[in-house]
Amino acid sequence: MNTKINFAGIQMKNPVTVASGTFGYGREYTDFFDLSKLGGIITKGTSLKPKSGNKPPRVCETASGMLNSIGLQNPGVEYFAQNDLPFLKKFDTAIIVNACGSTVDEYVELCKMLNTLDIDGVELNLSCPNVKAGCMAFGNTYDGVKEVTKKVRSVLDKPLIVKLTPNVTDIASIAKGAEDGGADGVSLINTLLGMKIDIDKRRPILANNTGGLSGPAIKPVAVRMVYQVFQAVNIPILGIGGIINGDDAIEFMLAGAKAVSIGAGNFIDPYTSINTINGIEKYMKKYNIEKLEDIIGKVNMN
Repeated sequence: MNTKINFAGIQMKNPVTVASGTFGYGREYTDFFDLSKLGGIITKGTSLKPKSGNKPPRVCETASGMLNSIGLQNPGVEYFAQNDLPFLKKFDTAIIVNACGSTVDEYVELCKMLNTLDIDGVELNLSCPNVKAGCMAFGNTYDGVKEVTKKVRSVLDKPLIVKLTPNVTDIASIAKGAEDGGADGVSLINTLLGMKIDIDKRRPILANNTGGLSGPAIKPVAVRMVYQVFQAVNIPILGIGGIINGDDAIEFMLAGAKAVSIGAGNFIDPYTSINTINGIEKYMKKYNIEKLEDIIGKVNMN
């Protein structure tokens, strides 16, 4: 039984990673388990300069999920390089930095710096607002995704994964833009745009009014989008969206994901990623699967 995979040029001992924004830089979770057991850690969104994020309240619970509007609060790439990366390097797991910016130039400058660091890859967060385009997210159009991916690709030698927003009409076209721009892989989905209203105060609970919906509530949407993208591109897919156990992960892999990421599940139970790894192994034993490659995209649609 072989759980090892090569995702977009990144060697992983298993296909389970932790999603950006739900695991910080890993320190808090060392109280629960050895981070070396993970296939990979995708860091909190990291920008060129420090960001203070949105004003609170920034998180609220919803039915089978949660809304967040953190605003990409982070200490910036220089702080990460000096303080967080040395900590992460203590563990035998792939380190993928989620990179965010508000202009194409910011992405390029950030990725120039990331290219000099001892990391395994970069996940490009294209759900960020583009300040030069009326704050529409970079990831909303084929051309926008292709442009920023191509420019980052020109300065980055490391594996490049583009994280896609689901808030579009044609996810397959957006993924194709990433592939045509030179991405080594895509991750999907990022959060769905949502709102929750306090009926007593008669105003949205989040200070920013709207936020990103994550958790089990979005899993059917995510699985459908992974399936669609698998039909459209030839680069590997990192499946994200409501995964809380091994069965969920296998479902994503049958739809076409080569690896998966645990997001909101980390808040439900800090052992979710470990339980998911164990669940995948249990499924492999049950059906006598020798290597995970044998089930990727093998959903029977007949």
